[in-house]
Amino acid sequence: MKFRFWKNLKWLCIAVFVLATSSWGKDAPIYTPLFNNVAVSGYDTVAYFTEGRPVKGDARYATTHEGTQWRFASEQNRDLFLANPQKYAPQYGGYCAWAVSQGYTASADPMRWRIVDGKLYLNYDEQVQKKWEANIPDFIQKANQNWPKVLN
Repeated sequence: MKFRFWKNLKWLCIAVFVLATSSWGKDAPIYTPLFNNVAVSGYDTVAYFTEGRPVKGDARYATTHEGTQWRFASEQNRDLFLANPQKYAPQYGGYCAWAVSQGYTASADPMRWRIVDGKLYLNYDEQVQKKWEANIPDFIQKANQNWPKVLN
């Protein structure tokens, strides 16, 4: 009886793992960390434009957009986002802009950002951001060609 329990538990765990990882095989249109459904790691995307810096959002001022939770530092910022999410949401769903230009997706660090022509771009880390900043117009053009095909 004891052996059968462990054998069945083993197969149940394998089935759960297979089902869970099959949904991880494709990237979501909005980047969120594993086991988390909060865009931009909880940072207020409007604050990049209004304050010129990353500001941590507050769950009290959260909203859902495209199936993902977005957090803001104030009710005013949340309302600005809701009035025009395309203006304030990061490009490429918040994935690393340089990675998308290279034909794949990677997570992004909310501290590695830049606004170019009124659009917010995030990068994976400081080194990647330096690569991206070496030729922003070319990388944006390549990323625009690759997006959203890189999600498949």
